[in-house]
Amino acid sequence: MNKILIVEDDLEIAMLQQDYLEIAGFSVDIISDGLEAEAKIPSGDWNLILLDVMLPGKSGYDICRKIRDTISIPILMVTARGESIDKIRGLGLGANDYIVKPFDPAELVARVKSQLAQYNRLVGDASQQQQYIASEKIVIDNLTIYPKSWKAYKNGEEIKFPNREFELLTFFAENPNIVFSKEQLFEKIWGFDYIGSSATVTVHIGRIRDKIEDDPQNPEVIETIWGAGYRLNRLN
Repeated sequence: MNKILIVEDDLEIAMLQQDYLEIAGFSVDIISDGLEAEAKIPSGDWNLILLDVMLPGKSGYDICRKIRDTISIPILMVTARGESIDKIRGLGLGANDYIVKPFDPAELVARVKSQLAQYNRLVGDASQQQQYIASEKIVIDNLTIYPKSWKAYKNGEEIKFPNREFELLTFFAENPNIVFSKEQLFEKIWGFDYIGSSATVTVHIGRIRDKIEDDPQNPEVIETIWGAGYRLNRLN
């Protein structure tokens, strides 16, 4: 049974989320304080986090930023804010999806199921992750990517990527030296039904560059082609 963590200080909303998720077959825990959530999440065994933005102690944005480099489970941000800049900020910090209050509980359950399904497709079960072979790797200069095991290394050291970042990086690596527009990348990675805009692509590429480029301000691996989009250069 998948376990869901709800981080929400409004007990009425948290209980509503819990009721619908439990009816759908999930096990649910609730934490109402930001500092408590930040302390417990890295060592927890949850499969997905529903993370409210406005929390006592520490905001959902700060929690997402702090924990994202240590865990790779899906994070679905829940907030009363609906402005695009807030959505982009949450996604840029590593959230996988975004839902705005007030929301239809059935839609919330559907999004949770969708994120879990996508995550499971990407990572597979633990035994499959250990069974990759050298022929399945993609080498780009000092970067090595193992698509089936959902792992990446730079100069032999593992780099942690959230779901969307790894999927985007892998797509580039599997299609080198081809220019893709932001719209094409958004459609490929996020899909037509995703609520957001192609500006999300720019945010995620910036985060990927911070991790793989020797000089993120002058990128050589993922290059911006002004007026056209982005291209991954095979340097080796």
